[in-house]
Parts: sequence; structure tokens; C-alpha cells
Amino acid sequence: MFQTAEIIDFIFCNIIFMKNREFNLPPVPAVLLAIISVQCGAAIAKTLFPAIGAAGTASIRIGVSALILLLAYRPNLKAITPAQWKIVIPYGLSLGAMNLIFYFAIERIPIGLAVTLEFMGPLLVAIIGSKRLIDYCWVLLAAMGIVLIAPWTNDRLDILGVVFALLAGALWAAYIVLGGKISKIMNGGQAVSTGMLFAAILILPFGFLENGLANLTPKLFGMGIALALLSSAIPFTLEMKALGQLPPRTFSILMSLEPAAASICGFIFLQENLSFYEILAVLCVVIASAGSTLTAKK
Repeated sequence: MFQTAEIIDFIFCNIIFMKNREFNLPPVPAVLLAIISVQCGAAIAKTLFPAIGAAGTASIRIGVSALILLLAYRPNLKAITPAQWKIVIPYGLSLGAMNLIFYFAIERIPIGLAVTLEFMGPLLVAIIGSKRLIDYCWVLLAAMGIVLIAPWTNDRLDILGVVFALLAGALWAAYIVLGGKISKIMNGGQAVSTGMLFAAILILPFGFLENGLANLTPKLFGMGIALALLSSAIPFTLEMKALGQLPPRTFSILMSLEPAAASICGFIFLQENLSFYEILAVLCVVIASAGSTLTAKK
């Protein structure tokens, strides 16, 4: 059972970890560890759903993550300019909505499939506006993956879960575009911590409306803290370190492994077995994502 003092110590240990970026971990293992961390966090999240619901779980994750980031970076809200507010607020809201909708998705379908469908968002952002034939080929390959996942003959797959995952992908695309804009006019740590504050403001009411937070116990809250660290704080720190040492193309190729990692974590921790066609779908999206990165113009 987690005690209050232990929880506070755990949070402050993570703040110190985030501030100290001098840990000796090569960039490629850092990215891979970040991917594993995120997907293990998703597995933990799904185990919390029966007790506190998807919205309650998202509320704990984003709420604790916001607290950690605010304490770590201490953004000066008074110094933020109107131009920065116009981007950082929708950036945070898209971040919060993306996480909430994604949790609604994995509440209904396996994690591996949800991440695969969600990955359509960043894939389309990467190749949008392109007129090259090779880029259309990658879109076609990813579309084949979606066709393989679609429950044409398999009624065990929840259609609403598929819709939620695709919607989360659209929000992920918006988050990427807004993140690119805010990074040009605002410090990264300040932007993420401020954005996470608005993400928490958006999500917390859903947690109370679902009444899941009323069932919160010290043990569940402790698991929520672990979820926040695994899904947000730790991978954010690892990715920031890797981004400073890796070319963007290499980083993107590594991130293309997300759907496969999600499928493996779902199988190991939740016994979520994918069918042959669903595994093919995951591979199609992974190859399309990696291929679009390899052939992209600089």
C-alpha cells in the first residue's frame, strides 16, 4: 500500500531525474526504452479501467504528469505572450483529448490495434502535401493495414473502439502540428508543462463525471503515479535526450516501432492475442511509417 509520504518522495525523485539529463544512456536505447515505457504504461492503464474507468485513469495520468512537469520546469505563466497563448492552449487541449480518446479506444480494442490505428495520424502528417508516387505507395500500404483490421468478417472487434483510435490519431496529428509551431516560439520544457496544465483542466471533469475517481484508493493512486511516470514523465525525458543526439529521420524510424511494441506489451501483460490478419495490419503500418521516413525529403 502506498503511503502519502512515499508518494511525495516518488514524485520528487522523478523531478530530480527529469532535471538531471546527464545520465549516460545512448540515444538509440533511450528511444527504445521510451517506447517500452509508454506501452507498459498503457498496459497498466488498462488494468485500472475496471476500478476507475478510462476517464478516471486518464485524469490520474494527466493530472500527476502535469504536477510533475510543473514542479520540474516551473513555467512563468505571467511571462507567456498572447502569441504563445494562442498556440500553447490548443496544443495542451489536443494533448489531453488525444490521451482521453485513446484510453476510450483501448478500453474496447487491444492496445496493439489501437496504436496501429492511431499511428495513421502522424503518418499522414509526415507525407501530407507530397506529390511523389512513393509516398502514395506508403499511404496505400497503411490503408491496407486498416482494411485488414476492419471487422468485415470479425464481429469481436468493437467498431466504436476503432473509431476512437482513429480519432485519437487525428488529435495526435494536430498535436504534432501545434507542437512544431510552439517549439519555435517557446522553450520546450515551458511549453510542455504549460500545455499539460491545460490537458489536465480538460480531462479532470470527465474523471469526476464518470465517478471513477470516487473509487480511488491509495493502492490505485500509487498505480496511477506509476502510469504517469511510465507514460509521460520518463519517456519525455528519454526522448528529449535522444532528440539532442539523433537525426530526426533516425528518431522517426525508431518511433515507427510503436505499434509492434504495443502489440507485444498487450500480449505479455494483458494476454491480448491478435489474429493473423491483425498482425499483418500492424506490420503494414510499421513498414509504411518507417518507409515514409526513409524516403522523405530532408
